[in-house]
Amino acid sequence: MGPYKTFETERLILKPTSEEDAAFIFELFNSPKWLKNIGDRNITSPDMAKEYILTKMQPQLERLGFSNYTLIRKMDHVKIGCCGLYDREGLEGIDIGFAFLPEYEGKGYAFEAADKLKNIAFNELGLHTISAITSKHNVSSQRLLEKLGLALAGTTILPNNDEELLVYKIEK
Repeated sequence: MGPYKTFETERLILKPTSEEDAAFIFELFNSPKWLKNIGDRNITSPDMAKEYILTKMQPQLERLGFSNYTLIRKMDHVKIGCCGLYDREGLEGIDIGFAFLPEYEGKGYAFEAADKLKNIAFNELGLHTISAITSKHNVSSQRLLEKLGLALAGTTILPNNDEELLVYKIEK
């Protein structure tokens, strides 16, 4: 793996997700809100999470220089969630997304991390538009996207999925 950038906010370290995060990714991907709002990725063990990181996250990181970031709380170095910029199949442009373990939700970490990545996308990565997708029932995600400055732009259905998702966008 190359020397990919790690970023910091006041309370968080945003580190490119690597195979050493497999146990954490396994836990996050099987948390109730992940399963409800994002979907079952069929990650049934830390070994499967490692494979997912190596086949889904690492190739985009190597290709574009950004991908999924594991969020680590500075005060105790606990992994609390993830946030990333994704080149997602079936969606035009780059998509921003975030997810947290239940005990770290509602503390402002999602806005802190996503706002940092949004600014990096526009000011360092040269992106001009960022999209986001969310389930119609995920009101907290919709509110956060609006707080980040994204506006509802329509709906979409991703490949191999039948749920109509809301699409949000922001331009630099």
